[in-house]
Amino acid sequence: MADADGEDFEASRAALAPTLDAAADLLPWLARPAPPRFPEELNRRWCAAARQVADDCAGRHRGRDPRSALFALYAVAVDSADAGCLALLEALAGAGDRWDEPELPPRLVAALAATGEFLADPAGLEQANFPERCRHFTQRLQQALRDGDAIRSTLIDRLFVGEAEDRLETMRDALAALPPDAYALKCEAEAVAEQAAQLELWGIMRLAREAAGLAAQIGDPDDEAALSAAAAKLDELAQALAAVDG
Repeated sequence: MADADGEDFEASRAALAPTLDAAADLLPWLARPAPPRFPEELNRRWCAAARQVADDCAGRHRGRDPRSALFALYAVAVDSADAGCLALLEALAGAGDRWDEPELPPRLVAALAATGEFLADPAGLEQANFPERCRHFTQRLQQALRDGDAIRSTLIDRLFVGEAEDRLETMRDALAALPPDAYALKCEAEAVAEQAAQLELWGIMRLAREAAGLAAQIGDPDDEAALSAAAAKLDELAQALAAVDG
């Protein structure tokens, strides 16, 4: 029986030998990193220009304009001869054409923010799944440019404004209390900011977060400067809510 088992083992090993040899030949290839898709110098140029575009898009509220950086990135895209890169830059150029508008559509702002994170990836053109990600953000930008604010729900906006105005009154009462209830003010402002973010009402989100930050600075009930700054921010928030409801 032992001899039979040994013969079966040897026969199985002989039958598997070609497969094992082929697998062994493949292992060195599997261990090697994938070759770069683009020349190293081209990717360095892409990373530098893309980082500038991402920074400028994120700094819109500070007066940053990404159009010159977009032009530099477009030149790299042309040199890459990559259809996906060119399509992405065409979509970004469409967003750049609207940069001077007082308020960009919220969905376009969100699409630009997400695209900026993609562009800021330090791997640049060599990041994982670059073609698929490039295509995704191109489509997202194009859709945002087509839709604008047309798909916003007036009913949902009004429901949000109604609840936010109730919270605003609670914030005013907290500020007027003796001593001021900074914690209640902070909690209510953060709740408004979170709801505004869900509806992509970025201006209101920013004001509410600033109100929460000012609330955290109220340490002394006699600090008139801190109380006045918080009251002024609540007035700004009230004006922004009225504009949405209008």
